Amino acid sequence: MTIGFLTGSAGAVDNVEKTVESVGPGRTVKGIVAMTEPAGDAPEVSGVEVIKVRSVPADEAPSASGPCPASGVHVYADKGDAAMGLRVVGLHLVNCGTETYRLNGYPELELLDEDHDKVDGVRILQGTDRISTATGGSGSPHPVVLRPGEAAQSTLAWRNTTEAGVGDPVNAPYVRVRAKPGAGPVVVEPELDLGTTGQLGVGPWKRDETHRGTDIDTARPMPPYPSVVPSSFPSP
Repeated sequence: MTIGFLTGSAGAVDNVEKTVESVGPGRTVKGIVAMTEPAGDAPEVSGVEVIKVRSVPADEAPSASGPCPASGVHVYADKGDAAMGLRVVGLHLVNCGTETYRLNGYPELELLDEDHDKVDGVRILQGTDRISTATGGSGSPHPVVLRPGEAAQSTLAWRNTTEAGVGDPVNAPYVRVRAKPGAGPVVVEPELDLGTTGQLGVGPWKRDETHRGTDIDTARPMPPYPSVVPSSFPSP
């Protein structure tokens, strides 16, 4: 969840993200959220506001490090990049198990709205060239064989263009990802603002040659889109 610290005139002094790792069904947890240390003469804070809440089922939470899931792979999304209406987010998979992991094709995606309901009417394109040729998600799929500790990556690309008369803009905060047919789902939070374009491009899995993790439990920091359950609300 994102919490805003406000002045008396409702101006924002600071926004702080707070993550609660796990909340059981029907349970409520409490915690403290502290504003970052202000620089210089910061305005006096007179209130707080919950700006955004995101949550994912515990058994579908993404991970980039820590204990290896039962699936044998860490799956997560990065923070992405945005420029001139073009959005690009990377999907990452790390083989944290003890067996070889094989990929050949595209991640399977299911778009979800803020209530975790399926978003219909969006065409998922294989490859990102029809979105942009400069996203890194082009080319045909090829077999990817990952030994323990090795990684692969894919690309999500879209535009947030909104055209009058085309329809309502589509926002899908969550994407349920299956690395391959039959794989367990992982819900990431790329915050898709698809405008009225009605399409999302996904690139094929490719070997991630930049991954150099040797200790697969601590090779990467926590994902930028972690499992988030609000500390003042029961879990969904």
